[in-house]
Amino acid sequence: MVYVLTADQRHSRRGRDLVEDALSMLKDLVDEPMLGFERTAGDEFQGVLRDAVQAVEVALTLVRQGSWSVGIGLGPADEPLPESTRAARGPAFVHARRALDISKRRPQRIAVAGPDDATARDADVLLTLLAALISRRTPAGWEAIDLMESGHSLADAAERLHITRQAVGQRLAVALWQQEKDVRPLAARLLEESDWMPGTRSDTGAGSQRGRTTQKPSPGAGEAR
Repeated sequence: MVYVLTADQRHSRRGRDLVEDALSMLKDLVDEPMLGFERTAGDEFQGVLRDAVQAVEVALTLVRQGSWSVGIGLGPADEPLPESTRAARGPAFVHARRALDISKRRPQRIAVAGPDDATARDADVLLTLLAALISRRTPAGWEAIDLMESGHSLADAAERLHITRQAVGQRLAVALWQQEKDVRPLAARLLEESDWMPGTRSDTGAGSQRGRTTQKPSPGAGEAR
């Protein structure tokens, strides 16, 4: 299974083209993608990842920027893979397109689609919740988070921000930084488990779907109906 991420710039007619900036940023963020991110059409770009942790990182980084609708498609890709993302084909790309279309109807601007709607739904719901959390952070919260994630101690961050350590801790608490860190591995695991399709796994055991049945994905919070 691969993870296809497709992003489309929001309100592109109102501002400058941001695709090249995003592609430059992703070159530094992503290590060894299966197929590198590149512009696919107009103000849209796409890439293929082999790692669910990276897929979560890329998706939420784009959500933070506030300029993108993001679709994550799960499933197989036709092999052999071409050198260019634009030339690649397969079910994962179809699901990425469907996810992108769904994301554009949501306030959180992110969606997940895969081979089976029921198994992809858990990852979709959790990533939508993380996107909502990230979208509500203040600039002050991001200042503290960025310093901590750059390896600074609480004391270092306080000195750089000219506030007390308690104030830094309060910013991190209000931003739910620790909660996000704790939940990200779960989001990645749910993506990994979303390759399940009816008839491909036993109905019992760790890989079972615990009695769930395939169903159409319900609209996300605030999604247009």
